[in-house]
Amino acid sequence: MNDTYLYPYSAAEARERNELPLWRESHRANIACRNAIEDAIRQSFDGMNLQTDCLKAVLDEYGYKRTAWVLANTLHELKRDGRFSYANKHWAEKIYIPTDLNHNSDFVVRSHPAVLDGFVSFYRKAVQALNLFGAEHCVGDRAEQDYTGKVLVLSPDVLREQYWGQKYQLLYAQSGFGCKPHSSGRAVFATSLADGETARWNREDFVGVLDDKFLPEWAKPKLAELQAQEQTDAPTMGGMNMK
Repeated sequence: MNDTYLYPYSAAEARERNELPLWRESHRANIACRNAIEDAIRQSFDGMNLQTDCLKAVLDEYGYKRTAWVLANTLHELKRDGRFSYANKHWAEKIYIPTDLNHNSDFVVRSHPAVLDGFVSFYRKAVQALNLFGAEHCVGDRAEQDYTGKVLVLSPDVLREQYWGQKYQLLYAQSGFGCKPHSSGRAVFATSLADGETARWNREDFVGVLDDKFLPEWAKPKLAELQAQEQTDAPTMGGMNMK
């Protein structure tokens, strides 16, 4: 699999950050991914139907993130084309692609829009099949919530794709200035409900606080263990827990 870093900024921003080599390498990979999508469509479209497995070779080589980047950029650039469905355009709008007038056109997929629209739909269904947690599984206003003592949903964007799955997304927030809304700090120290490992994350790495009704059965014992441990570790005075 092509493991080239997906650079998230424009060429101009890369120049300001002194990261042009990173941008160039990522840009070349974006173009190669575009070519792979065009090849997959060419080989899988029989003039009437697009084969449902047309995605596999592209995802195997370039992964979900870069494929989404190239497809979303294409729909951004061709947003006035009525042959793309509203649902696919709406999906693309939610993916931020930095404006780069001189380079974004380099990795626009040039396949027939009506057929490409089907490819985008297949991609979205493939992501849905992963059953990842998202904003629709969270409660409250993320910007205003105190994360301390809450089960948080980690964004798949900060995970390597081999770890894309629900069990890697759920973490129990325990401390850190980033737990508090409007804090100048970003750090959130949280424990994975899957393997019990504690790590430092940034507040923006999380989609939000998981709605209790979506907490899977496998996660409940670890959550109860962590909550009980906090009660045990809490300082006491006169037999009373100090809040």
